[in-house]
Amino acid sequence: MNPFVFLFLLPTLLLLSHTCLSSPPQTAASELFEAWCKQYGKSYPSPQEKLRRLSVFEGNLNFVTRHNEMGNSSYTLSLNAFSDLTHSEFKASRLGFSPSFIGLKREPDRKPGLLSRDVPSSIDWRKEGAVTKVKDQGSCGACWAFSTTGAIEGINKIVTGSLLSLSEQELIDCDRVYPNSGCSGGLMDDAFEFVIENNGVDTEDDYPYKGSDGTCNKKKLKRHAVTIDDYTDVPPNDEEQLLQAVANQPVSVGICGSDIAFQLYSKGIFTGPCSNSLDHAVLIVGYGSENGVDYWIVKNSWGKGWGMNGYIHMLRDHSNSQGVCGINSLASYPIKTGQNPPLPPPSPPPGPTKCDLFTHCAAGETCCCAKRFIGICFAWRCCELNSAVCCKDHDHCCPHDYPICDTERALCLKSSEQSTQSQATSNVTTKALMGRSVLRKSSR
Repeated sequence: MNPFVFLFLLPTLLLLSHTCLSSPPQTAASELFEAWCKQYGKSYPSPQEKLRRLSVFEGNLNFVTRHNEMGNSSYTLSLNAFSDLTHSEFKASRLGFSPSFIGLKREPDRKPGLLSRDVPSSIDWRKEGAVTKVKDQGSCGACWAFSTTGAIEGINKIVTGSLLSLSEQELIDCDRVYPNSGCSGGLMDDAFEFVIENNGVDTEDDYPYKGSDGTCNKKKLKRHAVTIDDYTDVPPNDEEQLLQAVANQPVSVGICGSDIAFQLYSKGIFTGPCSNSLDHAVLIVGYGSENGVDYWIVKNSWGKGWGMNGYIHMLRDHSNSQGVCGINSLASYPIKTGQNPPLPPPSPPPGPTKCDLFTHCAAGETCCCAKRFIGICFAWRCCELNSAVCCKDHDHCCPHDYPICDTERALCLKSSEQSTQSQATSNVTTKALMGRSVLRKSSR
């Protein structure tokens, strides 16, 4: 090449080289992801994990966009707090109604109650003051407990005139008769049976929700704020009987809530697609019609940021006996005829956690030994978590249900396998994500 020509082209080549080596401009999806992270307070333990979450977010964004551009759907989707979760991760963390339990559910001698044949054209128990605020089960698979308390809260308001928010945590901690297994799943009928045998259930205020399995508080278990007499199963796959039941009170139902469209639902009448394999529990709080299309009003337990402030309208599909997502398949409701017993005073607050004769941590905290000599602890640190696991570095702690300390990555894992597994494949990454929590630092 002529040297004069090369000198002439050199500035252009340098400019192109700089352009190729510099970072590409931020895409619209990544900008949206950053805004979404700020909106939902999301943060990630490493840049690599954030990039993986961005990739998942983009996939969900594309799914939402394709659905909403169809133009012929009766419902719309949107990005929500679950938009950085893969479909399998979402199913693992937000359900809790195991299909394997269903064969154990129905008692042959439990008959449906006598219901009136005349029902109003629409009803919304929220307008009657019989529905508490939308709750959030978090990553605990206790949808069954929320469906149970919602149904009892409703009939208690209808019978006594008093709306009390009841304790899901009591059911999680104390109702441990198979198949009910706390955050690992359960059934509403068995929870109704537990409340009947226990002579009532405590309030949310007195036995608050923690979002994890815990030890049953026997003192609070004896505090019977609301009682029920019995419960009734709606005949399976009978929409008319279910309609009559909902006309009388809110009703617990099982559905398939694991479809990605359900995960990203925003508003409108949900028509599926979805399976009839039940894996989630919700509460029907009414029914209505829009432009000649009948629907159920369903209260979920995924917080107000999902759906229509925590609710979804689901099609009443008269041509399908099981109903959309199997909603007609497994319905039941509590029976209550009288007033509650006098409400005892609230349980006294727990005292401080005693570490030794001279040291204590605040109530609900865990004592972690900071300095030990020949088996005797000479200095203590306080972990802000209840019944926590103290890490061997004497500086951090983990929740009791995530007992493996991974101090190098600042994570708490459910099993030791996850600390050695590679995250090269999506399945392993999913398992690790769902089995971890953020490492906490204990204080002096």
